[in-house]
Amino acid sequence: MARWIDISTSKRQLKLFDESTLIKSYPIAVGKMLTPTPAGTYRIINKQINPGGPFGVLWMGLSKPHYGIHGTNDPSSIGQNVSHGCIRMFNTDVLDLSSYVPIGTRVVIHP
Repeated sequence: MARWIDISTSKRQLKLFDESTLIKSYPIAVGKMLTPTPAGTYRIINKQINPGGPFGVLWMGLSKPHYGIHGTNDPSSIGQNVSHGCIRMFNTDVLDLSSYVPIGTRVVIHP
């Protein structure tokens, strides 16, 4: 079973797949024009519960330094291009997603 994450910055959508089967889809916020979310293929390298600040209830760090998938203390930002490049999710959604994906999960980010 190979779970992986597909992130479309233009659709502001994160999809969780198991091989080629879609498991779940979540709305997200992505980077703004001056600090875009970086396209590429990365891995989840760590998880931190209650990281504090604007990161909501959970941080999942990516193999690209300083970037991650995290919750938010500003739920109205979801669906917008507002972050400094990270992928923001509703707190309930990021906790749900985290329960499906172990460290090492592949994350593909594209327009």
